[in-house]
Amino acid sequence: MALRLWASRSASYLKISTFNRAFATVVKDLKYADSHEWVKVQGNSATVGITDHAQDHLGDVVYVELPEVGTDVTQGNSFGAVESVKATSDINSPVSGKVVEVNEELNDSPALVNASPYEKGWIIKVELSNNDELKSLMDSDGYSKFCDEEDAKH
Repeated sequence: MALRLWASRSASYLKISTFNRAFATVVKDLKYADSHEWVKVQGNSATVGITDHAQDHLGDVVYVELPEVGTDVTQGNSFGAVESVKATSDINSPVSGKVVEVNEELNDSPALVNASPYEKGWIIKVELSNNDELKSLMDSDGYSKFCDEEDAKH
């Protein structure tokens, strides 16, 4: 027991995980898609990124394919991609609307997606076209449970 505690504390200090998903974070006031994107809604604006769970499974992100400002995105459809040392994965939009801003910092620092998935590593900002779509997304508790069930299958 003491060894496990020591290993866990050491891993925490070194920012590595000794147990699957032991340190994955789910933020309370966000909505989540089952394709592992998050959305933070403020009025008619939505900020979109990929979850801590997703970046953890992807590994070190080396490139983020961003859409152009003005691009229309549709809930559930791909608008870009994240390339990591392990794989390339589509990024699906959890909401529909028009892209009003992209995170240009990701061009020079794609690792922000790993280091700060809910803050500095956001990907796009969207002007919402249909607020009703938010009802089909999961809250933090639902998403945590979804991730646990998904991990149990693998």
